[in-house]
Amino acid sequence: MVVKNLVSATVTGLLLSAALGAAPAAAQGTRALVSDSIFIQRVSSDGLLQAKLGQLAEKKGASPAVVDFGKRMVTDYSKANEELKTAAKQAAFPAPVLLREDQQTFDRFNRMGQSSFDKAYMAEAVRHHSEVVRLFQREAESGRVQSLKQLASRMLPDLQQRLSLATETAGSVGADVTASSSEASEGQATY
Repeated sequence: MVVKNLVSATVTGLLLSAALGAAPAAAQGTRALVSDSIFIQRVSSDGLLQAKLGQLAEKKGASPAVVDFGKRMVTDYSKANEELKTAAKQAAFPAPVLLREDQQTFDRFNRMGQSSFDKAYMAEAVRHHSEVVRLFQREAESGRVQSLKQLASRMLPDLQQRLSLATETAGSVGADVTASSSEASEGQATY
């Protein structure tokens, strides 16, 4: 909803700019800022989700590896979320919130029984980390807000490390991550 409203407001602004004869470069700059804004909202929501899912893994995880992974996600994402919150504020973007789709993901895992939690959680962790790595790579390469571009470059190695840990942990509990791995490879090849 936040992203939809943001995009709608930006589109309206672009239409008004075009109607008033604003320079095409100004419209392009606005689109670039929308991309940066969507980036910070998307990855901030994902960070909030990963911290909440980590807490859930600590409670519901049957495998010690999953419980340990969950603890690590709580620690890592609590720190990352503070950095993202600060970056959003400095770039004059809205404060991070958990987007509806991420809340639905959390709700699904919260309702899940302990017996099916480990494999499903680890498959989701690999999928989410693959997606976030792609988003950070794109921002680091083509972001327009310099502070966000630098943040993405600085955080990317940690995210890649978390993706590797998620993939390794998923393998240890027998989670199927082949689709997530091939998606990650395809996504990395295009950026």
